Amino acid sequence: MYTNFNECKSKELIPGFMVQLIHTESQTFALFEIEKGAVLPEHFHIHEQVSQVLEGEFELTIDGNSKLCKKGDIAIMKPNAVHSGRAITNCKILDVFTPVREDLK
Repeated sequence: MYTNFNECKSKELIPGFMVQLIHTESQTFALFEIEKGAVLPEHFHIHEQVSQVLEGEFELTIDGNSKLCKKGDIAIMKPNAVHSGRAITNCKILDVFTPVREDLK
């Protein structure tokens, strides 16, 4: 199977966070375009999450530890890790979730 994010509709997940989604049997891939200043509220979920900053700068806090993530940085979050964040600049971030994010289908 082959696919392309350009073939996926974009939707606003939360204010300032536009996302395109691809789901497989075991994972969800989420390509986010995030507006400067947009805030990701503190939350957690049962999914392991791997996030890579493709463009821009994003301040990410995982279990109370904050880091300014820049292009190329990768954050790995265990299931149920409490996390939040804030876009310092306009950003593009690729998130991979395991298992599939049924709530995002």
